[in-house]
Amino acid sequence: MMRRCLVLVVLLLSSLGFAQERIQDVIYLKQAGSAFTFDVFKPAKPTGAAVIFIVSGGWFSSHDSINPAFAKPLTDLGYTVFEVVHGSQPKYTIPEIVVQLRRAVRVIRADAKKYGIDPNRIGVTGGSAGGHLSLMLGGTPVAGNPEAKDPVERVGSEVQSVVAFFPPTDFMNWGKPDYQPYDSPVLQIFMPAFGVKKDATADERTQIAKTLSPITYVTSKFPPTLLIHGDKDMLVPIQQSQVMDAALAKAGVKHDFITVPGLGHDGAVVVAKMADVIKWFGETLGK
Repeated sequence: MMRRCLVLVVLLLSSLGFAQERIQDVIYLKQAGSAFTFDVFKPAKPTGAAVIFIVSGGWFSSHDSINPAFAKPLTDLGYTVFEVVHGSQPKYTIPEIVVQLRRAVRVIRADAKKYGIDPNRIGVTGGSAGGHLSLMLGGTPVAGNPEAKDPVERVGSEVQSVVAFFPPTDFMNWGKPDYQPYDSPVLQIFMPAFGVKKDATADERTQIAKTLSPITYVTSKFPPTLLIHGDKDMLVPIQQSQVMDAALAKAGVKHDFITVPGLGHDGAVVVAKMADVIKWFGETLGK
């Protein structure tokens, strides 16, 4: 999903010059013989605010999909951008990926002084699966343990702002009430990320759908959230952003929902609304 989006973003923004410092392959987690990394894009004049971009499409993540062009409009305004790569499905399921990403947030927060950022001014964004994971981070933070031996575990994984492009939000009601996407032919390639066994009962499938849905975790404590969705999206129904928007409104969370007329599930949505993203992070993280 997002790999196609990122290619389009690169093409549309390739004329920009990249006057930003890039630190590559910072390891945030070593697990089962693998190393998980992020790249840092540092602005010339940092303001202290940070934005984490989750590199993910279909819950597949690759270092090759890290996109300097996405970071450039943000670093131009003083944001420090972290583009994070996670473990990919089918090897890793969504719950395992969320744990990895929480670790990335904690490493970034623990090393805030190193990167010249304010640990209380961290936003997260992504598109499609990356948008879903951004919302999962927003709704399921883990507090720091001040007695932990690992200094990274002493800080929490909370984020202060979320921007999600065309995100899956409610697997209990996919496109319409009471429809779970497990049997959708269009989505079969993504199902390994859910970790549903072939012999799973209907109740088990329902519980997994609920557990993996960001809408499940909406409370008044959910961070400020901007949803952006094209009204011609044929992969993730715009209904997914609509129901999340309604849930955030009901919970009294600062939020906004931007519908992009005529656009579908691709990077054109990101390009079209980058100014709104910058405005949102400016309002919620400070300039």
